[in-house]
Amino acid sequence: MRDKTQANSAAPGDGLVRAGAIVFIVGAVATLVTVAPLFLGTTPFPTYMFVLSMLMGVGFLMAGAGVLRSAAAGRRTARTGQGAGQRTGRLSEGQPVR
Repeated sequence: MRDKTQANSAAPGDGLVRAGAIVFIVGAVATLVTVAPLFLGTTPFPTYMFVLSMLMGVGFLMAGAGVLRSAAAGRRTARTGQGAGQRTGRLSEGQPVR
C-alpha cells in the first residue's frame, strides 16, 4: 500500500524554512552591497542598509525555527504510531527486533 503522504505536500515548518531562506538571501545581498563601498573607497551607504544586512540573521533564525517545527511534527507523528514503516523495537512475544 502506498504511503498516504503526497510527495509534494508541505510538512509543518516547510514554509518557515523557505521564507527564512529568502530573507537570508536578501540579507546576504544587502551585506554585499553595504560592504562593497568600504573596499572600493566610495562613500558608505546610509544606516538603513546596515539594518538590512541584519536580515541574514533573521532569516537564519526563521529557517532554524522551521527545522525545529518540522522535527517536532515528525516526533509527534512517530509517537502516535502513524509514521510509515514504524517499528516499536519489540515483537509480540517480547523478543527484540533485529
